Amino acid sequence: MDVQTLTFIIVGLSFALYIGIAIWARAGSTKEFYVAGGGVPPLANGMATAADWMSAASFISMAGIISFAGYDGSVYLMGWTGGYVLLAMCLAPYLRKFGKFTVPDFIGDRYYSRTARLVAIVCAIFICFTYIAGQMRGVGVVFSRFLEVEIETGVYIGMVIVFFYAVLGGMKGITYTQVAQYCVLVFAYLVPAIFISMMMTGHFFPQTGFGATLIGSDGVYVLDKLDGLSAELGFAQYTEGSKSMIDVFAITGALMVGTAGLPHVIVRFFTVPRVKDTRISAAWTLVFIAIVYTTAPAVAAFARVNMVDTINGKDGSGTAYAEAPGWIKNWERTGLITFDDKNGDGKMFYTAGKITDPNSANEVNVDRDIMVLANPEIANLPAWVIALVAAGGIAAALSTTAGLLLVISTSVSHDLLKRTLKPDITDKQELLAARLAAMVAIVISAYFGINPPGFVASVVAFAFGLAAASFFPAIIMGIFSKTMNREGAIAGMVTGIGFTAAYIIFFKFVSPELNSPENWFLGISPEGIGLIGMIINFAVAAIVLKFTKPTPVEIQLMVEGIRNPKGSAEAHDH
Repeated sequence: MDVQTLTFIIVGLSFALYIGIAIWARAGSTKEFYVAGGGVPPLANGMATAADWMSAASFISMAGIISFAGYDGSVYLMGWTGGYVLLAMCLAPYLRKFGKFTVPDFIGDRYYSRTARLVAIVCAIFICFTYIAGQMRGVGVVFSRFLEVEIETGVYIGMVIVFFYAVLGGMKGITYTQVAQYCVLVFAYLVPAIFISMMMTGHFFPQTGFGATLIGSDGVYVLDKLDGLSAELGFAQYTEGSKSMIDVFAITGALMVGTAGLPHVIVRFFTVPRVKDTRISAAWTLVFIAIVYTTAPAVAAFARVNMVDTINGKDGSGTAYAEAPGWIKNWERTGLITFDDKNGDGKMFYTAGKITDPNSANEVNVDRDIMVLANPEIANLPAWVIALVAAGGIAAALSTTAGLLLVISTSVSHDLLKRTLKPDITDKQELLAARLAAMVAIVISAYFGINPPGFVASVVAFAFGLAAASFFPAIIMGIFSKTMNREGAIAGMVTGIGFTAAYIIFFKFVSPELNSPENWFLGISPEGIGLIGMIINFAVAAIVLKFTKPTPVEIQLMVEGIRNPKGSAEAHDH
């Protein structure tokens, strides 16, 4: 059976499973729609949170970036992993104790201000749509290759599936769908990684194969092979990287604190029954995330070695284009691999062009977002493994997209309508508004999927930077500072996200030709500028606090109550 047929079968079965779960777990109240009724077991919530967290950026793009950037790509591993630990230990139990549905809900009540709530709503929607752009691109990349349809068509198919389980089931449907999606994506990620590790190093576990010697290479280690290939082809050494230390620090920091401020991850901790379950759920999530994240560097390294050997040939003289392996021809049809025979020799060659003839530099251009998806094909694994990876990539992208859409939906229906504009609407009307908001958000997200602003992981990094510059300081000060008032929090959020968004938009859209280290502020790239935005947020909030009225006593007492994470406060909409 060929790859496309198997892909249709495996992906179709996974879609049927997701839709079936959505129908079974259909939300009948706003509490079920927003927080799954608050009764999800910690183990199940841990799997759902891991699926929500490990988006297309983690499954599809992270290993691709590491594969191409080497050491420089490690910022994504360090930042995202460290950020989740920060969220689980320092924020989640306190927010769960507060007992609200959403981050804007927390900010609006903690800072006793409708304006603060509105600012938080705008920030949440802005961040989520930025994040969705990366997810929908991931959906399009998977469909364009494995179902052999246009990227636009793939995005539309993804829209329909998300519509069923996000709009019908709400958080209840999303939660149990994400449990299934985690099982699919982790199996799809590990199976080819294990096969390739055994083929290349003889090690069953990719984590140990990553540090082992290559079979038939006279004791050459995987990383030594990559360093040698990189130097030979004119690239920076794989284990050294080329980014400045300040930019590495800034990107890692922005991803870390941005993680702790992401609304679609925070809301997951309201779905468990007790505050104690929040910590248990967070611990399980870390275990489930670690399974994939410790495998990613190995996947990246194996893919890089196989890709270069396939394109340049084992002897390094190039491969005749007429004899190109099937994986290149398959991905070439999607436009995500291109070949430009610059020297007219009819051979493909992959190089930085610093050592060899500049006219043959990068004759083959490979989109980094395809590396995980193409990895089984490059290694000549069975067709069912290739189809399984396609299902895993789709599961990763759709799981996070659903979580983000729910945040947008609740921001509109609960925070904007119920808590701000129309407090007298009924539960049924609020639920209808939530579903309508999700439908509109799906349509908008499809546009971003068809017209993405960059690579999946890069786009997602922008969302993390925006969260770092807006939500993280407001949440931290809201929990650990009794004196921070509404004026300071509002001013900090506005300036933080305003500065960060302006910086990203300028270098990515207004003047992309200036997007280089010599033009960046302090040498910090747009992916890392969220850390500076966070510092600006804290600084502005502290300054404004000095010149405005103090926080009311009742709010200070409420903050003292939040700091003790014992007990349980149900997620509610007061």
